[in-house]
Amino acid sequence: MTRVRRVLAALLLVPVLTGCFASNGDSTDDAKSGSRLRVALAFPPAENLSPYGADATILSRLGVTESLTALEANGSAAPALAASWKQENDRTWLFTLREATFQDGTDVTPSAVTEALTHATEAKPEPAALSGVTLTAKAEGSTGVRITTEDPDPVLPLRLSSPSLAVLSPKAYDGEDRVDPVGTATGPFALTKVTGSTAATLDRFDDYWNGRAQASGVDVKFIPDGTARTSALRTGEADLAEAIPVAQAATLDEVTRKATATTRTTSLQLNTASGPFKDPKLRAAARAAIGTSALADGVYEGYADAGAGIYGPAVTWAEGKRIRPTGRAKAAAPGGAKVTIATYDNRPELPEAAQVLKQQLEKAGFKVELEVREYSRLESDAMDGKFDAVVLARNTLVDTGDPVAVLAGDYTCDGGYNLAQLCEKRVDAAVAKAEGVADTDERQDAAMAAEAAILVTDAVVPLVHQQIITGVGTSVSGALLDPYERTLVGTGTRR
Repeated sequence: MTRVRRVLAALLLVPVLTGCFASNGDSTDDAKSGSRLRVALAFPPAENLSPYGADATILSRLGVTESLTALEANGSAAPALAASWKQENDRTWLFTLREATFQDGTDVTPSAVTEALTHATEAKPEPAALSGVTLTAKAEGSTGVRITTEDPDPVLPLRLSSPSLAVLSPKAYDGEDRVDPVGTATGPFALTKVTGSTAATLDRFDDYWNGRAQASGVDVKFIPDGTARTSALRTGEADLAEAIPVAQAATLDEVTRKATATTRTTSLQLNTASGPFKDPKLRAAARAAIGTSALADGVYEGYADAGAGIYGPAVTWAEGKRIRPTGRAKAAAPGGAKVTIATYDNRPELPEAAQVLKQQLEKAGFKVELEVREYSRLESDAMDGKFDAVVLARNTLVDTGDPVAVLAGDYTCDGGYNLAQLCEKRVDAAVAKAEGVADTDERQDAAMAAEAAILVTDAVVPLVHQQIITGVGTSVSGALLDPYERTLVGTGTRR
């Protein structure tokens, strides 16, 4: 379909959204009080807004949760709830807390932080940021938290910036079955109400340690349909809309269409534990059949680069250090092998990309069925290896900012997000070696060696490296757009 026809189709198929952002606040609030922001998000909560899984970034993007540290644009750790830290030995770090208050009115204390981190270490499945890492936290005096890791962890401050290691008040852990972030976090906006998987209400937290937010609150709608999200922005029903589909981009005025290079890679994860792709020769056949340029230029209309590896161009140091994979299995004829490829429609390009992959693989001799769901209804089956392949858009640095962490979480035997079900001794060894390197430059080299070891298995076929398009209303200022996709709304975001 040509770009013009796609734009016309998008306009003709726009759902009616009138009234979907009826605010709990008064839109005529004066500047002192601040207007409420209306935000359209692509991904409904998949895990009851637990901070330990995919929902963690929902909370951080909305300015609800914070961790001990934050991630700078250059990829380094910055102070957050911890004002400073120092390394005492190769396994022990002392973090000094700043003066801050939880949204339930209690103080952020060393014992509260220790309890929060301890709960994270005990979560099942474990947060991706803790994949392969065992740590213990202990209160030290009135402002200190001493964190000790079982093995040396030279990037611990970076790891602790993960949204999945957000610090919540003790009240959040009162329930036996889940962690409750409603009114228990530390960010500039407090979650006050969650309406299933459709909406959430946030109010400004006036005692936020880093200053009072300019907006009085945030009204969130979870809108998986990309056309509907775009329409909400264009018709003035939303002030911010994330993950605008490339097919809808041209329907927005240029001033409201913000494209940001991200560390997100879309890939095809092949199930190495069961089904046809358990055979490395058939994985090699699938990889050889796929043309990534057709995806970057066609499906993504130039808002992406052809897949080069697990890390893309936004990881600026990666290309110069990339190692060519050698020793891959020789491709075998598919012989009509039947495979099911699953993906989700929260990012509308993914089903279209999956359709292109279907055509390419069928041309090579596979028989392909597609399974498309909304992400929250796909994740558990994908994690359990119920599909032969999954088309996934994954921000490679979102969990920790450390390039090694995504490899440990996604491709090792004990990884918490191992959709490829990969378990290879050589991969685990390469990742473990990289995890032990402290020097930044050398750690990057080790990460690229581990990337090559993973690519040799053909468990993952990198497809494209994305730009993300965010719709920002003309009346909005201060939207936080970053390559790690951890932030969107902050103290300075207002309309």
